[in-house]
Amino acid sequence: MPKYLRSHSSSKKIIWQEAPDVKKRLTYIVSSLGIKSLNIKRIFCLRSTNSKTRAYARIWGLTSIWQQVLKIKPCYIVEVISEKYDNLEQNQKDRILLHELNHIPKNFSGALVPHFRRGKRSFKRKLEELVSLYVKSNRL
Repeated sequence: MPKYLRSHSSSKKIIWQEAPDVKKRLTYIVSSLGIKSLNIKRIFCLRSTNSKTRAYARIWGLTSIWQQVLKIKPCYIVEVISEKYDNLEQNQKDRILLHELNHIPKNFSGALVPHFRRGKRSFKRKLEELVSLYVKSNRL
């Protein structure tokens, strides 16, 4: 049976828990790269289990309409998928976290930068620059 036709009765609910280890690693990455545009206090980290996604991690932004209604500042949630993320080596985890951080725009507005952009602001190019800068700064 194809994945999209699976019965809902056999699926488990997704469980989210705080991930202080991921937050600590994100803080280290941001400080070692000296990225001033990211407000690490407004980036929250969760670990999910029972997710059916193919992703290793996801990022969630709080858009401006929600910020306005809830009267709160922009923030982001980095969700790591426990079944996939936890088994990786540290350098692979760091690369995934850098990928998720790359989705946050410089103005830290709550919006997300998409994968597909052309020209000078290419997502892939920016990610490779971040990874190489991180590798050089940590001599991995």
